[in-house]
Amino acid sequence: MPENPTRHSPSLSTQLRTAESLCTERGKRLTPIRRKVLEILLTQQRSVKAYELLDIIRDVQPGAAPPTVYRALDFLVEEGLVHRLDAINAWTACLDAAGKPHDLLVVCTQCGAVAELSDPSLNRQLAKKVEAAGFTLSGHETELRALCADCRGQDAARHCH
Repeated sequence: MPENPTRHSPSLSTQLRTAESLCTERGKRLTPIRRKVLEILLTQQRSVKAYELLDIIRDVQPGAAPPTVYRALDFLVEEGLVHRLDAINAWTACLDAAGKPHDLLVVCTQCGAVAELSDPSLNRQLAKKVEAAGFTLSGHETELRALCADCRGQDAARHCH
């Protein structure tokens, strides 16, 4: 049975403490820039493109450069604190970094909202289909492009007028 896809989450400070402890347990360091990138993504509660993220960071760190942001994002993805969304070329915070892995990410292609789901049975079926086609999955997350309820409502409203 899939998990509930809502984006309700613990407080920002709790999430940052969790990230800090996960990094410490793994012998990694959540540097100030990595922490700031994660904080922005947690605060946004949607997907964010790299240059949008850079603009937000430059408000507090005027000299921030693209390579710095990309290195921070790479680290956060490696540590499972952030999801890289290839479908829309953006990133979003993992709202349950200390919980079980999410194998399905549903991404609204209009507003960037993301639902983190877990359905191991469906993931196994998908892996079998991919193997039958002669391939092997290279990651544990599958992205699905969709429209969230809000964007569907806006779309419907536009078509009615």
